[in-house]
Amino acid sequence: MGFSTDAIHAGQKPDPVTGAVITPIYQTSTYAQEELGKHKGYEYGRTQNLTREALEKNIATLEKGKFGIAFSSGVAATQALMSLVKAGDNVIVSNNVYGGTYRLFELIMTDYGINFTWVNTSELSNIKNAIKENTKMVFLETPTNPMLNLTDLKAAAEICKTNNLISIVDNTFMSPYFQNPLTLGIDIVLHSSTKYINGHSDVIGGILITNDEKIHNRLRYIQNAAGAVPSPFDCWLVLRSTKTLAVRMERHNKNANELAEFLSKSSFIKKVYYPGLSSHPHHDLAKKQMRGFGGMVAAELKDMETTKKLLKNVKTFTLGESLGGVESLISHPASMTHASVPKEEREKLGIMDTLVRFSVGIEDIEDLISDIEHAIS
Repeated sequence: MGFSTDAIHAGQKPDPVTGAVITPIYQTSTYAQEELGKHKGYEYGRTQNLTREALEKNIATLEKGKFGIAFSSGVAATQALMSLVKAGDNVIVSNNVYGGTYRLFELIMTDYGINFTWVNTSELSNIKNAIKENTKMVFLETPTNPMLNLTDLKAAAEICKTNNLISIVDNTFMSPYFQNPLTLGIDIVLHSSTKYINGHSDVIGGILITNDEKIHNRLRYIQNAAGAVPSPFDCWLVLRSTKTLAVRMERHNKNANELAEFLSKSSFIKKVYYPGLSSHPHHDLAKKQMRGFGGMVAAELKDMETTKKLLKNVKTFTLGESLGGVESLISHPASMTHASVPKEEREKLGIMDTLVRFSVGIEDIEDLISDIEHAIS
């Protein structure tokens, strides 16, 4: 089936009792058992929920995967991944990732004896050179947040397979519509379903997708044992949202392309970061492994005064955390998403105080451009 068809139908069938077309919200914590040791496959709401199962099957299908495991947040899903390694193990990580991932790894997981090697994974030799005897996993983010650097996923997956390492990709920025890392050889895909998959800024959630049954069984066990599961209502909301994922992503992509072109020609902008621009260092790779360039744009402004002016005066854009909603957001990574990253490290990555990140929504592009022009003037 095509993507839009799967988005609307995968994992879902009419309710067998009523014929309801939309998957019901199974808002229950427990299930009646017929007799001792006999039930209908459902025992307890943390362990099994039909609404959650429908969502997991739906997103797994969109990611070209066999198994989906849903969590209460993207960070909860990321923490579950850390249960695949143990004290003394090493994990190689893209050096420019979501600030919450950095915070979880460096400020929490290191206390449990897991150590992390941070490298620019855009250069594949950095991954190879970072591998140690105790390295067990490579955690990639592509495009990265917020600098939008890309990693060659097929080549990275081959390195991981050669060295018997678990490969993981945070695919949040692209969504399953524009990029499918599993088809390129990656073992596990991570999404903050809070973002594009849900797309309406009203749910917190995360999901992991894999084709590896052994990995799936372990993650499923962790999901139940640790208990960071999404509510049935949140699952229902996300399931509703995936039905329009294709049409939303097309508009996000179109608007972001036009906004990036506008910014690249603006006198108040020093540099624009967007894979869709031919000036982006990984533009050719983007065309090769992605079906679109996404809705995220970053730009470095000419000075701090202009940066503050833009952030204060926008009206259609909303100054706030997060991304991927139908509404356009603007954020200041240095003080918001990446505040937990030391300033010296931020600046090495290019996250200057004058950098802003645009999550380009699906409004009329003329209004978005006009909003920025008015804010600056």
